[in-house]
Order: sequence, then C-alpha cells, then structure tokens
Amino acid sequence: MNQTVVILDFGGQYNQLIARRVRECGVYCEVLPYHTPVEKILEKKPIGIIFTGGPNSVYLENAPKCGREVFELGVPVLGICYGIQVMAYTLGGHVTSPDSREYGKTKTKYDTACPLFAGLPPEGITWMSHTDYVDQMPAGFVMTAQTESCPTAAMQNREKKLYGLQFHPEVLHTQNGTKMLHNFLYEICGAKGDWTMGDYAQNTIEAIRKKVGDGKVLLALSGGVDSSVAAALLAKAVGPQLTCIFVDHGLMRKDEGDEVEAAFAHQGMNFVRVDAKERFLGRLSGVSEPEKKRKIIGEEFIRVFEEEAKKIGRVDYLVQGTIYPDVIESGAGDAAVIKSHHNVGGLPDYVDFKEIIEPLRLLFKDEVRKLGQELGLAEYLVWRQPFPGPGLAIRVIGEITEEKLDILRDADAIFRQEIAQAHLDRDIHQYFAVLTSMRSVGVMGDSRTYDYTLALRGVTTTDFMTADWARIPYEVLEKVSNRIINEVRGINRIVYDITSKPPATIEWE
Repeated sequence: MNQTVVILDFGGQYNQLIARRVRECGVYCEVLPYHTPVEKILEKKPIGIIFTGGPNSVYLENAPKCGREVFELGVPVLGICYGIQVMAYTLGGHVTSPDSREYGKTKTKYDTACPLFAGLPPEGITWMSHTDYVDQMPAGFVMTAQTESCPTAAMQNREKKLYGLQFHPEVLHTQNGTKMLHNFLYEICGAKGDWTMGDYAQNTIEAIRKKVGDGKVLLALSGGVDSSVAAALLAKAVGPQLTCIFVDHGLMRKDEGDEVEAAFAHQGMNFVRVDAKERFLGRLSGVSEPEKKRKIIGEEFIRVFEEEAKKIGRVDYLVQGTIYPDVIESGAGDAAVIKSHHNVGGLPDYVDFKEIIEPLRLLFKDEVRKLGQELGLAEYLVWRQPFPGPGLAIRVIGEITEEKLDILRDADAIFRQEIAQAHLDRDIHQYFAVLTSMRSVGVMGDSRTYDYTLALRGVTTTDFMTADWARIPYEVLEKVSNRIINEVRGINRIVYDITSKPPATIEWE
C-alpha cells in the first residue's frame, strides 16, 4: 500500500494542481471534501494533510471550516492560502481583511531555519492571491515568511508539525514552490517516494484480477486515450474474459478505425468492431443542426451497443474510463480503485452486470498517458488528440455527406502530420480542421474554382474550460495550407481561427 497524503478541498482554483505537484514528488495523494469526518481521513492512514485555498473569508458564518480534531491527530498539516487562514482561525488566531490586497508575483523573505524553506535562498518570488491574511497567529506559532504587505506570509508550530503558507507553492510563478512541497513531504511527513506508475499498474492489475475472478467484463471502446488505456489495463488483468466493443460510426479521422483495431484485435481479449457507417450516415442524412447531430449519434450508439451486448449475454462487470478530475468535480467521494456500481449514465438498462470497474479513477490525464506508456500502448493512442464523441459530424458544418467527410479526413490528416513534423504536437493541446459550409471562388491554373473553405483550429489550455489560440509559426501554417490546396480536391481557401475560449468554444459547433 502506498503512503498517502490527504488534500482537503476548500474550493480553491488550484486544488488539482496541488495534487499533481504532490504526485510529481513521488507521493500518492487523494483529494477529499473539507467536511470529511476525521474517521474517514484516518482510514487513509495519511502521512500528511494539506488544506487547499478557497474563495471565502474564514470569519464569515457559513465559510468552509474544519474542527480542531484535525490538528490533534499527530499528522503534519500544511495550510495553503485559505488553508493557513483556516488553521489560524480554528486554533485561536485572528484573520482580517486589510486595506491593501496582494495578487500576483510578490517578493517574499523566508526564515530558512523553517523546514519548509530548508535549502532555499532567504528571499524569492511567490504567487499571492488573497484578500484576507493572518494578523494574529495562534499560540505556539511563529512567523517564518513575510512580504511588504503581509506580515504572516508563512507560519509554523514546529512541535505540533503545523505549517501554513499564505502564497501558492503549487504554481510555477512561485520560485522553488515545488521544493517547498518536497520539503513538507519528505522532511516533515517522512515520505519515501513510493508512488510510481509501474507500481500502480501492477497493483491495479492484481486488484482487478481479485475482484473479477472468472467473471465477464464489458468495455465500450471509443479509441480515445481513457478508454484505450482502460482496455489495455483490463486486457493484461483478465484477457479473454474481457470484451471490447468498438462502434465504428464512420465519423472517425483518417485510418483511425484501423489503428484502433490494429492496437487491440490481438491483445488476447474479445475485440468486436462494428461497422455501422451506413447506419449512422443514413440517420444523419439531411441534418445540419449540430445539437441534433449529437443526439442522433448518441442514441444510435446506444442502440448498436445494445445489439452487440445482447450477443454476449450476461456481463458481470462493466468498465468505465472515469478519471480523477471527474471524481473531484462530482464531490471527491471514496476514490477506491474499484467501486460498487452506482450509476451508468446513458448505457442500456438491460445489461446484466453487478458492478462497475473504474481503473483510472485515481489518475489525472497526464498520468493516464504515463500509464498507457507503461502498459506498452501504441504512441498514437497514448498521445491521441482529444476527439468529440460525435466525431467529424460536428466538424463538418451543415449537412453531412460521405464526400465532405473524405475531404475533411484528408485535410485534417495533413494538418496533424505537419504539426507533428514541426514537433509542436505536445505543445498545442488540441488542433484540428473544420470543413465549413462556405464556398467561394478561387483560381487554380487557368480555371475558376468554386470550392469549400477549410478552417484550422489550434489551442493551448490547462483545463479545457478556457483556452487561448495557439501561435503556430507562419511557415508551418503556410506548409499546411499549400499541401491541403495541392493534395485535397474540393478546398480552395484556408483560414486559421484566432479566437480564444471564451468567447468562442474550442469546437466549431
């Protein structure tokens, strides 16, 4: 069993980032709601507890708080931003709202005798984002960092292993912030650094084998990163007891269906590829409104899945590719590797299964990719671009035809090839082509053309809730444009989308 750090979530914007930083330090952690009972926290046998930031003022009546008992467990506690204020307020200190507030990069002086700042320079830049601060520390605490505007930028009660930081060590703007977290984990909590992806993979495979026994397992494989990694993990765990149903709706990118089949058809599992192209395109004929396209595709997918699942008969376990951000966003409940079935939104009611397996529910997206590499999954699947469930249906503006899909597949493939060739594929978080419904006059050779306009889209983002348009070098865009115009019939104009989200969405629908 891995050593565990519990992160209590008080609603801050950087909470998942704290968890990622802890794991990057080689220590496993779980994010739990701030109101988690002490008994539940103790069940995790934590070596340390971290309080996150939050948007509230701790002295207000309904502000998120915790009881004194958390500080009396003998477990080291680190409070970050709102977390230091919760610690001070709960233990008898005082928190106030001063005239001057601190936001952004701030020069900070440290007491390097404090274990958090051991090995650091006595001064550095931190990232502040607070209205309130601790103006009176609880008994037994001493100040260990300060800024021009904040007298208690950090504090400690070394005897009780209680530490607080008013700034955010988890963000890259804070110099040596990861080192501070590393010091907390290793020097204060006694971490051994036993969280590795190799260990996680092996432990999860063993847990799945124990749970499944000789039961049958069903997985709906989309070819996306999450479902592909889940399939690879289950294949290693239970092999022929697993059936993966891959519904090829004819709306995949170029060669994508064949790539998915090549990756999974010979993995010792039961792999079923359903060619449903004609069926989907028939239902979509004459439909141009994007939301209607989505509903038709979603409904038809379920119908195909139902038909195929009936051929299998009884299914004991169903696999979902839920990942950790989904768990946190839904309330950060019990994050066990395998949990009892509670809900399967959108899946057919008749499928006879007793539990759901979510083998990725402890992992962030980047960790899912690392697990895929650990399992030997093909690189083109591990690093596959995010792709909407309805596929190219919502990247063809207006009515869908097979001709339009073929044009878009070829153009999109060229765009992705050139981005990869320019070694930009890990820097641009999502990039794709859109076939617009607009046609315009062009000239090719001595002839007039009247063809489609193709839009290219590339964005950088951390959470896909907001996104900035990617600054792709002009020479790359020029090469992409030239190739598409010369190699793909039906396109005579290329445009590049330089709109951020908001006001736009990432997709064009």
